[in-house]
Amino acid sequence: MTAVAQPPEAHRRSRITVQGWFHLALTVMIALVITGSVVGAELLARTARVSDELIEQIQPARSEAYQLQAALLNQESGARGYAIAADPQFLTPYTDGKRAERESAGRLHALIGNRAGLREDLDAIERAAADWRRTYAEPLVAGVTPGKPRPVDQAATERGKKAFDHIRTLFTAQTDHLARARERGQSELAHVRTVRDWVLGGMVALFLLTGIVLAVLVRTLVARPLDTLRTGSRRVAEGEFGHRISVGGPADIQAMGRDIEAMRQRLVAELDASRAQQDVLTRQAADLDDQAVELRRSNAELEQFAYVASHDLQEPLRKVASFCQLLEKRFGDQLDDRGKQYIAFAVDGAKRMQILINDLLTFSRVGRVNDAHLPVPLGRSLDKALDNLAAGVEETGARIERPEQLPAIMGDPTLLVMLWQNLLGNAVKFRHPDRAPEVRITCEPAPDADPDTPGWLLCVSDNGIGIPEEFAEKVFVIFQRLHGRDAYSGTGIGLALCKKIVEFHGGHIWIDTDYTGGTRFCFTLPSDSGAGPDSEDMPVGTALEGNRA
Repeated sequence: MTAVAQPPEAHRRSRITVQGWFHLALTVMIALVITGSVVGAELLARTARVSDELIEQIQPARSEAYQLQAALLNQESGARGYAIAADPQFLTPYTDGKRAERESAGRLHALIGNRAGLREDLDAIERAAADWRRTYAEPLVAGVTPGKPRPVDQAATERGKKAFDHIRTLFTAQTDHLARARERGQSELAHVRTVRDWVLGGMVALFLLTGIVLAVLVRTLVARPLDTLRTGSRRVAEGEFGHRISVGGPADIQAMGRDIEAMRQRLVAELDASRAQQDVLTRQAADLDDQAVELRRSNAELEQFAYVASHDLQEPLRKVASFCQLLEKRFGDQLDDRGKQYIAFAVDGAKRMQILINDLLTFSRVGRVNDAHLPVPLGRSLDKALDNLAAGVEETGARIERPEQLPAIMGDPTLLVMLWQNLLGNAVKFRHPDRAPEVRITCEPAPDADPDTPGWLLCVSDNGIGIPEEFAEKVFVIFQRLHGRDAYSGTGIGLALCKKIVEFHGGHIWIDTDYTGGTRFCFTLPSDSGAGPDSEDMPVGTALEGNRA
């Protein structure tokens, strides 16, 4: 399938991941927020500054200007009235007006600040007031004698009136300038508010436009490729495995699309291989069914053959042993010691051959004949094994310790009795020549058992001759003996039989090579969840001793 070439801009866009697009959108939004915050803060600060100038400076300055004018008018009225009446009480407005003038002038200086025009008006009024007091008011007040009025000097009065009219002219100019300053402030405040409203409106519109653009970009660059990918994946999931998945968009979505396409191809390949394997397995299953039928038939024939062979083989052996014994009885007085020894060898060989055939037959029948699967209390099977070994235990003076309780498992009662009998019989047989046998049986939960299928760990320890570590595996092989027949009797099948019985019950048996006081056989058996412990077992520490009746 030929790929369509993308324009350079689309190729550059496809190299940006979804995370990159979100980072880009977030960066744009943060830039807009920062820019809007800075512009808005500046406009708000300017509005507050102009508003503060009007409320806290211009308007109070106009009030102080009126108070300053009133203080100068009081000085003019007080000086003129004192000059006419020569009454000291008329001098009070003059002195109070001077103090009020100083206070109002100080407040005006603080309110006007660095405004050059308004400061010049205030300075001009202060200079004119000082000239008026120096040239007219102070000489006039100094020339009056309290309580002695005198005629008014018209020339001086005219000079004072002209000087104060100049001050009134300055008052008018100051008032006009303050009024114009207030109008300029109000006009600037209105302008700033208008600009602020327009800027805030433009920012809101820009935010909305940016949101729309980002939504379109997300829809075009992210949502649409994801929808295409989801549609293709659904078609494959519904069974259309031949549908090829190909998506555009950001780099990570394209990578995900390639991964899903690779997974689809892998699934198709695996499906084809599975179908081919299924065909092979179907044919093999049919072959296995045929082989299972043939195997069951063959096992039945082998079982019949083993039974017949054991009886057919034992019959000649019995005849050999019987006729050898008859020869010894009839011609014993004619035979020398060597001849009697040969007859004894023949009889012993025939008897050992019979025992070997019986053991082989028993070994071959484990798991095939009398395949019982019942709840078996291990304590009862141990009791039966001890009953079978009672003569050997009594003869050797063996002491056997067993747990107070042993669990119950699902298994074959006969095989479990054989298991105990072989392990305990070996402990008694392979005893140390210098001490009586001491056998200890322990039982505890298996430490590495599956919680869903718990099991038991059982051990049989003795103080016998022990087994070297290098033979720990060899002893479980059939017919493997570590001692000659003259030292210890047996066919070498007992431990192999124990291993087969334990494995038949789903367990494992081994020799604890860390045990140094003799031999310790350990084996595991799965527990029977439906059966409790055997309450008929003996208490802890109870021993069976060979010298007891």
